[in-house]
Amino acid sequence: MTTRETVDALFARLARGDLAGTRALFADHVDWDIPGATGIVPWIGRRRTGDEAAAFYATLDEHLERDIFEVERVFVDGEHAVATGHLRSVVRTTGRVIETPFTIQLTVVGGRITRYLILEDSHAVAEAARPR
Repeated sequence: MTTRETVDALFARLARGDLAGTRALFADHVDWDIPGATGIVPWIGRRRTGDEAAAFYATLDEHLERDIFEVERVFVDGEHAVATGHLRSVVRTTGRVIETPFTIQLTVVGGRITRYLILEDSHAVAEAARPR
């Protein structure tokens, strides 16, 4: 698959809840990260394998009630892609809302994702997840 086809397949499989299909898109070794306050926000941080990346999606609903995850644009340049959009979720432990734009940077080699970096308003995410 091309980079564009792989990225489109990722978002389509996530929307369907196809976790096995999602896992198949990640390489065995991946540089996967959502930077932020990992001591406050348990679902973010680094992952190094395709299995760890897939586990993120499998456990996300334990932490968040997802409302909106909308990819607005995808830009592709060779093996690199950037997806932009916005999301809104409720943190289950606090009841507070996260609403933020996001950018996802991906690298695709041989039809499999080798790099995945989500950039979002990490301050807003930490504030919504912070116990009071």
